[in-house]
Amino acid sequence: MDDDTPTRTATATATATAPAAGVAAAVTATATATAVAPLAGFTVGVTAARRADELIALLRRRGATVLHAPALRIVPLADDSELLAATRELLASPPDAVVATTAIGFRGWIEAADGWGIGEELLGRLRAAELLARGPKVKGAVRAAGLVEDWSPESESLAEVLDRLLAGGVAGRRIAIQLHGEPLPGFVEALRAGGADVIGVPVYRWMAPEDLGPLDRLLDAVVCGGVDAVSFTSAPAAASLLSRAEERGLAEPVLAALRGSVLAACVGPVTAVPLQAHGVDTVQPERFRLGPLVQLLCRELPGRAKVLPVAGHRLEIRGQAALVDDGLRPVPPAGMALLRALARRPGWVVARADLLRALPGSGRDEHAVETAMARLRGALGVPNLIQTVVKRGYRLALDAGVDAKYADA
Repeated sequence: MDDDTPTRTATATATATAPAAGVAAAVTATATATAVAPLAGFTVGVTAARRADELIALLRRRGATVLHAPALRIVPLADDSELLAATRELLASPPDAVVATTAIGFRGWIEAADGWGIGEELLGRLRAAELLARGPKVKGAVRAAGLVEDWSPESESLAEVLDRLLAGGVAGRRIAIQLHGEPLPGFVEALRAGGADVIGVPVYRWMAPEDLGPLDRLLDAVVCGGVDAVSFTSAPAAASLLSRAEERGLAEPVLAALRGSVLAACVGPVTAVPLQAHGVDTVQPERFRLGPLVQLLCRELPGRAKVLPVAGHRLEIRGQAALVDDGLRPVPPAGMALLRALARRPGWVVARADLLRALPGSGRDEHAVETAMARLRGALGVPNLIQTVVKRGYRLALDAGVDAKYADA
């Protein structure tokens, strides 16, 4: 079933049961929710390298403009000398226990071993060891390889895997951990503190992208307000973005934006750690999957939009566009800057000098304000939403009787 179906059903029910006098109002109030995609007018940055196409398709289906900037690239497994060395080490000295942490990583490890001509030998070592699979998807990959896991937590939590290993005693045991793109220092250190010999198996490694151009453009967009949210699907991607910002001398403005107007959306708590370490609040879905991540953005971004009753119309100010009643109105960057400046004090006159300072790359000529304002009015399609106050500036034509409510908005 399409995600929009419940919305349409609820709307139809509410309209059908409304009093006759309120039917027209109910239809008008719900038209925007059904006619305009939830992410229309918003721009979302995607930092994923793996499964990026799937995430981008989900976002675009819901109306978002997507700025794709892979923050990492994955080293091909067959070319990874570190994985080959770790695999040969396990063949030479078999493990007592193996922890499989990701489905794609486990499958890739087996496929790489087959390519090196040591696949059957590796499977034999894994059959002889205690095999723990972190969650149902990993369990499926284990069984697809012709193996059977000894245990798997329902929670998909590595902390629960660690608790089980420590409860059974790890002193003197040789334990292999399939790493998933980054070291697991807390996990590994706890096992080593318990007396285990731990071998990390780097089934895929992250490296900086060969082309840094897209990532740099995303960082620039974060700083200048050209993006409304940035999505992260791995902790290494978040760390890589922050590292590149540091290299370019943009760490502070990037962090300021992520702490303020730009939403940082992470697929789960592990992904959020590098951002939270720098004081960035993040949002995360309850289920750590791409679909719930997109659904979360569909709630969060429209929820951050400012909605005002202006000149008898409903004006919703989204990231890179405005909704006027039930119509989406794309607005150029200069116009959005002016609209946001006016919306900070709706109904109040904003001086041309203040609006000039709000314009991107503002100069000293107030005629730039007049030009941008004319384009803004044209983009909105309803010129009287914004009133000119002679010799003073401009104001949003806030509906009579609501000024007090929005005076400090």
